[in-house]
Amino acid sequence: MAPRASSPAPDPVAALPGDLPTRVRALAGRLVEVPGVVAVTLGGSRARGAAAPDSDVDLGLYYRPPLDVPALEALARDVCGPDAQVTAPGAWGPWVDGGAWLQLGGLPLDWIYRDLDRVAAAWRNARAGRFAFAAQVGHPLGFLDAAYAGELALGVLLADPSGEAAALQRETAAYPPALGRALVARLAEARFTVQIAGKAAPRGDTAYVAGCLFRAVGLCAHALHGAAGRWLVNEKGAVAAAGALPGAPAGFAVRAAGVLAALGTGADQLTAAVAATAELVDDVATACG
Repeated sequence: MAPRASSPAPDPVAALPGDLPTRVRALAGRLVEVPGVVAVTLGGSRARGAAAPDSDVDLGLYYRPPLDVPALEALARDVCGPDAQVTAPGAWGPWVDGGAWLQLGGLPLDWIYRDLDRVAAAWRNARAGRFAFAAQVGHPLGFLDAAYAGELALGVLLADPSGEAAALQRETAAYPPALGRALVARLAEARFTVQIAGKAAPRGDTAYVAGCLFRAVGLCAHALHGAAGRWLVNEKGAVAAAGALPGAPAGFAVRAAGVLAALGTGADQLTAAVAATAELVDDVATACG
């Protein structure tokens, strides 16, 4: 059967209000002139076409050290005003890295650093089924290092003079089966985490049980994405996104939210929540095959 012709994907930059499309593209062109910056992408909800009118404009600045931070700050102040500030790499933590929180045309504009060589290394590991959840502020489950590859896969390239980012993006477009299998295998950790939560439930230790069950639910969300071959790059909205996948157990998102929303403080309530989470993990394992 001959493949069907497909319509061109809508341009998410063109969907920005007012004159922002022109300004954002011009800014991307200026950013890659800064020493160290290799490429610029549009990321986040804007790239996925799921943005609200007031959603941030997230620009990924793919760089190779040394990054000329003073030149970046001068550019930020020229475009966004004299109070604009830019961080050095690593200022926001080992994985979120650094960047800037700015304003452009009345909308929040975020610059987010990504070391291109680290992205490539994360991609090589993901293809081999290797990943880790790393401690990072703002990521209570842990930052999935393979998300570096997923961010590039889902982003929209705005400027890439060398073509390096485009070449890597073409590779990451195909979700690695080994990564999917490895994420599904982490359901064993989810089961164990629920079991140890069960030991704390009779003592009324709500805080500990809540932490364990949150982790189990998060691992389930990653496993479902892995089984579906879909990139998951942010904990925010991860449960809802997992519940919307075609292979997810019925009511996954509602059940997960129900468990975490009604833990209570009594032994009976906590024990019931543990049992409900154990059933949810089992259903996810069945759905993942």
